Amino acid sequence: MLTLFSLLILTIAIIESMAGLLGNGTILAVSSTRCLRSKMLSSYDMIMICLSLSRFFLQTWMMLDLFLSLFCEMSYYEENLFVIFKTVFMFLNNSSLWFAAWLSFFYCTKVVCFTQSLFIWLKQRISSLMPWMLITSSFFSFATSLPFAWDIYNVHVNFTAPLTVTNSSERRVTMKASLFVLIIFCNAGIALPLIVFVVSSIMLIRSLCIHIRQMQNIATGFRDPSSEAHIGAIKSVFSFLILYVAYFISLVLILSNSFLPLSMGEAMCIAVMAACPAGHSMVLIWSNPKFRELPARILHHTNCHARTRSV
Repeated sequence: MLTLFSLLILTIAIIESMAGLLGNGTILAVSSTRCLRSKMLSSYDMIMICLSLSRFFLQTWMMLDLFLSLFCEMSYYEENLFVIFKTVFMFLNNSSLWFAAWLSFFYCTKVVCFTQSLFIWLKQRISSLMPWMLITSSFFSFATSLPFAWDIYNVHVNFTAPLTVTNSSERRVTMKASLFVLIIFCNAGIALPLIVFVVSSIMLIRSLCIHIRQMQNIATGFRDPSSEAHIGAIKSVFSFLILYVAYFISLVLILSNSFLPLSMGEAMCIAVMAACPAGHSMVLIWSNPKFRELPARILHHTNCHARTRSV
């Protein structure tokens, strides 16, 4: 049941999604422009373009899904439309999780000093492997999203049907059977990129902390700009990790139907899922001077135009 507080949270989620669209649009524009100017596509730009593009479509899809569920409820819960929306959402969601995981993995291979032969081999060939990793993860996301087209509508019907229509004990049995199938594919689609992201982030934070200690041991008493850069990088990676895990927990709660449709709990999960990609993109823009240039340039032109009109 939609309450006033749930509606307020959902409104905040829409605002967060719009902020995420602006952030991801900025990253996409800067990365694409850089590739066009240099006439070559680096591994980093490739990841950023895929990540920002997938999140741009994901947050647009989430906003459309939310609008239809609020204002076109009868049409939205028709079998075909509901299945299409949730299946496309799972594909975009899984792709976004994978691309974020590969970004963390890319940072890890570039920063962490490996001694094992396998990691040295990966470090040397990451640029040639990255296109195949992105393509493979996209196909894997597509494959793990397809089963949702078969079972998710049955799960939703059994969950939302009133007790006068569906016996409560029978509903629990049907829910368990359908959810078991969905959870298997859900775990395959979102747990693997979570593992890659968490392991890469922890290794990256550990390596940066070791570098900071080494620089502090040889410090002469002055503030080292390199140490400050490392500390800033640790803060960014740690914030990425918190946002990624928060998004994962909210996604699992949504997919497991832990809350009634449009309840306060579901609204809060939706708000978190809208805030995390937006927050991630904002941290990426804040931590990269090249991404900051475009918003600063737009703001400068806007201020100049406003001053010209006032004069």
